Amino acid sequence: MAKVEIYTTMLCPYCFRAKSLLKSKGIAFTEYGVDMNAAKRNEMKQRAGGRHTVPQIFIDDRHIGGSDDLYAMEQKGALDPLLAG
Repeated sequence: MAKVEIYTTMLCPYCFRAKSLLKSKGIAFTEYGVDMNAAKRNEMKQRAGGRHTVPQIFIDDRHIGGSDDLYAMEQKGALDPLLAG
């Protein structure tokens, strides 16, 4: 099973959407809240090539992008093979 990490904020609808897709697939993920954690936000920006919006999603340390990127991969049929590890 792939290692999935997602950087989020508490009130972000895109974060909820991305987490909902992962949960619907039965995928466990590690969530990092960046609302009040400057160190985690900086870590996210560094890992995501400067992107500062949430969510930022990583599968096996590969940067996927945000919620729209995750759903685009799902539509193309590219998400499940990545999640399978």
